[in-house]
Amino acid sequence: MQEKELLEKDIPWGYSLCFNDDCAKKDRCMHYLSRLLMSKDRYSGNAIYPTAWQDGECKCFSEKKLVQKAWGFKGLYKNVPRYLVAEARRRVRTYFGSGMSVYYRVNNGENMLWPKQQEDIMKIIAEFGSTEGVKFDHYVTDWNFEY
Repeated sequence: MQEKELLEKDIPWGYSLCFNDDCAKKDRCMHYLSRLLMSKDRYSGNAIYPTAWQDGECKCFSEKKLVQKAWGFKGLYKNVPRYLVAEARRRVRTYFGSGMSVYYRVNNGENMLWPKQQEDIMKIIAEFGSTEGVKFDHYVTDWNFEY
């Protein structure tokens, strides 16, 4: 994957920040590196407590890495038989919970799917037909802020 600089604007609102300067993994942890980018005028927010460090490991460690996020469902149903498309779409919508708002946002690129979500949705589509050649409409390389 391509190189990309981690910037303060990349950090999602509410992301937990780590203040454990003694952590052996701090240079590879998204929580710690995000804290280093924190604006000087910020005074409060979510934090990783020192109790996360147990038995020589941090329970909240999150590896600094880039992932492929996806959005858009137009191409998702191309191998699903026409008479099953409505049911396949309903199953994908219910993956996100009740209502259509999250489905709509992911379809239009307002929200993006993490790799695990992409995998889960492809498993749903596989129940209705082949997933060969099936892709989401758009992909982007972004930082892994998954909790």
